[in-house]
Amino acid sequence: MNKRRAVITGIGIISPFGMGVDKFWNSLIEGKSGISTIENISPEGHSVHVAGEIKKFEEEISDLDPKEARRMDRYTQFAMMAAEEAMNDSKLDVEKLDPYRFGVIVGSAAGGFGTFEKQHLVIIDRGPSKCSPFTVPMIIADMGAGRISMKYGAKGVNKAIVTACATSAHCIGDSLRTIQYGEADVIIAGGAEAVITRLGIGAFTSARTLSKRNDEPTKASRPYDVDRDGFVMAEGAAIVIVEELEHAKKRGAKIYAEIVGYGQTGDAYDIVAPDPTGQGAAKAMEFAVKDAGLKPSDVQYINSHGTSTGLGDIAESKAIAQVFGDLTTNKDLKVSSTKSMHGHMLGATGAAESIVCVKVINEGIIPPTINLEHQDEHVANLNYVPNKAIKMDVDCALSNSFGFGGHNASLIFKKYKD
Repeated sequence: MNKRRAVITGIGIISPFGMGVDKFWNSLIEGKSGISTIENISPEGHSVHVAGEIKKFEEEISDLDPKEARRMDRYTQFAMMAAEEAMNDSKLDVEKLDPYRFGVIVGSAAGGFGTFEKQHLVIIDRGPSKCSPFTVPMIIADMGAGRISMKYGAKGVNKAIVTACATSAHCIGDSLRTIQYGEADVIIAGGAEAVITRLGIGAFTSARTLSKRNDEPTKASRPYDVDRDGFVMAEGAAIVIVEELEHAKKRGAKIYAEIVGYGQTGDAYDIVAPDPTGQGAAKAMEFAVKDAGLKPSDVQYINSHGTSTGLGDIAESKAIAQVFGDLTTNKDLKVSSTKSMHGHMLGATGAAESIVCVKVINEGIIPPTINLEHQDEHVANLNYVPNKAIKMDVDCALSNSFGFGGHNASLIFKKYKD
């Protein structure tokens, strides 16, 4: 069977740098950090005070209907804003689409954490009868997808995937498969997250996963550095428009890149820790390369999961070296973790980093891994593009996303050629 081809024709993001792809990309290639001291919640009782927080978000949501915005959790508001940018960028005319071949696959790792926390306090302080009737639709992790579909009239596939930090990578991968199988022509894909709440920060702190470098927020996320002490929580949403190639060509769409490979595996190892051998991650990358019909040497850039955790950075780097070789055998491969700048957006991070890969292919610039001052001797010998962006023509890029529960997803993007 000849597989139908899928391309990216629109991109949108809201990140710790603010609203829009331009702010996001320009900050990354300049090596700027979006990490700062948390302002939206009280630091009282918390030992972690830093995050990739979206400041002054109320100014960004002016385009949303105020009444409807109040009935959305913050993560859904993020999803709506990123989807709007992506749809505007794609220049799709929804009136001309078959609504049953137009879908949405947008997930969230945690859903409405903020709403859950607020309504729980309402029940404690004022009683169950005062709980908002919109609580359930605001909490559930599929409402980003639901709301987006309602806005644009997308009546095809409509679902939310929840695989922790691999969520939006799986959403994009499943969009590729859905188009390949002939079930859709256009899919709005990605993820959204808003867990910078007292519950979110408290819970992840208790799990001993977050950086406590409170006195130097911009240096807190430092993948592959010997002094890393955990990841930095971030929030936001990232959306891409995945479109069947002939459909895109027929309407004269701008094609950013083609999605050519998708690999997915499970570690079956631990609820939080990665398999230290990196076998699950390696297999996901191998499957993606095979799916793309490529050789490992064809991949020139990897946007790594690179969370700045002790175990995770080592395991992933060894997996990359196992599949693609290290500097002794593959001097051309570049690997960077942009989480060093935007932090870990959990369920939105796979889509955010897919946008990075797409921009790398289009712009010929690879963003750095900042704060890499003293490389950990235990990570693989790779070129992590330390601290400064480099110019390089890239035809093929891979993005890794791995989540709690052992979920692994790898996506490969390639410069479009007819």
